[in-house]
Amino acid sequence: MPSFYALVIGASSTIAQAAIQQFEADKDCLGVFAISRSLPNSETATKTQWLESDYSEDSIQQICKSLASYSGKISKVLICNGILHNDSMMPERKLEEIRASQLEAIFHTNTIIPMLWLSQLLPILQGEQVTQVALFSARIGSISDNKTGGWYSYRASKAALNMLIQTSSVEYARRAKNVKLIAFHPGTTDTPLSKPFQRSVPKDKLFTADFVATQLLSIMENVTMDNKAAYLDWNNQPIEW
Repeated sequence: MPSFYALVIGASSTIAQAAIQQFEADKDCLGVFAISRSLPNSETATKTQWLESDYSEDSIQQICKSLASYSGKISKVLICNGILHNDSMMPERKLEEIRASQLEAIFHTNTIIPMLWLSQLLPILQGEQVTQVALFSARIGSISDNKTGGWYSYRASKAALNMLIQTSSVEYARRAKNVKLIAFHPGTTDTPLSKPFQRSVPKDKLFTADFVATQLLSIMENVTMDNKAAYLDWNNQPIEW
């Protein structure tokens, strides 16, 4: 495999950190750019350069400008931004729980921020080197797979993200033929995001972050480079859009 640089956005998440550790251990990885809202307290990684972002349009534009000298060299991109709940909101189980503020907050993090990155990264990813961009989606974002309802904001934000990935792949196919976009479903992973919902998950279906990162990086390495967006789960199985 040729040498490469990696870009991990939403780098403070548990799976992102596991992926960064694997990039650090990869002899072919020359360096990692890790983007997060705050910088780590201690820095032990040798290849990883942390960059702070509030994920505003201006901040994303500035970071992409600062990465311009690495255009054509960054060939592994993980966009891990996502929110399911916080101290003030949980997934809606019925229509009476719908709130505009929650819809807006969930869409902003799960849909708008990843799309802003996709739009600004295009000139950096154009080139000869085979490049994969994995965006963290979810099976629950599949419109055709929705049999249970509920979780309105989260479900709709991931469905909207999937549409934006599909649409972006059409333009990337024209302007950056070396790039493959992947909507990735990590499964239920032992992270703060899934913590309130783990009781109903069978033990063999609750994955460690290391396992998910390993699966994802393997999928990225072996995915078919066909200028079409892929919607894949942790086991490299396609999901219906």
